[in-house]
Amino acid sequence: MKPKLKVTQVRSGIGRPYKQRRVLEGLGLRGPNRSVVVDNTPSFRGMVKKVLHLVTVEECDG
Repeated sequence: MKPKLKVTQVRSGIGRPYKQRRVLEGLGLRGPNRSVVVDNTPSFRGMVKKVLHLVTVEECDG
């Protein structure tokens, strides 16, 4: 089984640039303290890297 990433939004997207808000939306995050589990692929890692200051990331087993 492939490892997955648990991404938790810890800061709000309000007042952030449009592109960063769109990345949060693309990850499926809808507000602070919300979590999603996504595949550990280069595309998702790139998205997470763009908003790393707004989220926390941990590896989980799917």
